[in-house]
Amino acid sequence: MNAKDRVKELAAQRKMTIAELERKLNIANGTIGKWDKQNPSIEPLNKLADYFGVTTDYLLGRESSGTITESDLSKMIDNAMSFDGKPLSEHDKELAKAYLEGKFGL
Repeated sequence: MNAKDRVKELAAQRKMTIAELERKLNIANGTIGKWDKQNPSIEPLNKLADYFGVTTDYLLGRESSGTITESDLSKMIDNAMSFDGKPLSEHDKELAKAYLEGKFGL
């Protein structure tokens, strides 16, 4: 899936057309449509990534997902270490998990 397809998918989730999205974010008309034939430039990519809350790597197809899942969160917490390189205590893991779940809306 290329950047144009990812943006179209994200826009559709918000019930927006590409033209509406370009107007809303002050991106030149037709810019996203040209991404079938040319590489996107960084400025519109950054605007789109910020607007949709995803990374530019996600838009470019370098990541499979722009959001974190509960499974991802569990793996990160299980592998987290303290500043001195020791595993986190169960109490600290629970605190980190609660914070991250709130931050990422899980």
